[in-house]
Amino acid sequence: MARECEICGKGPQLGNQVTIRGKAKYLGGVGTKITGITRRQFRPNLQRVRVTTPKRQSKTMLVCTKCLKSGAVVKRVKAIPFRLPNQPKPAAGSPKAPATKVKAPAGKAKAAAK
Repeated sequence: MARECEICGKGPQLGNQVTIRGKAKYLGGVGTKITGITRRQFRPNLQRVRVTTPKRQSKTMLVCTKCLKSGAVVKRVKAIPFRLPNQPKPAAGSPKAPATKVKAPAGKAKAAAK
């Protein structure tokens, strides 16, 4: 059964499995030799994920990890995460508002001190 990503359509691809014997020259060996080549399949990393559809329905889909990482699919949220209640910001004229200091330029401050 050939399975593929339901978002991008990525499926299994064919390639070669190369069997190598020996030690590489740069590691001090006499070189590597190919002793066999056989056909193989490279399968995508598919994950079964519960996804929220645009109609607010949850659906199980087979999605590749590239689509998950890129944000092409949004996972279903079971519950809203805990949040602290929003605290009102203090008004500008209230005593709890932080006071802002205005610095005078350095040259004028020295001239006023003399």
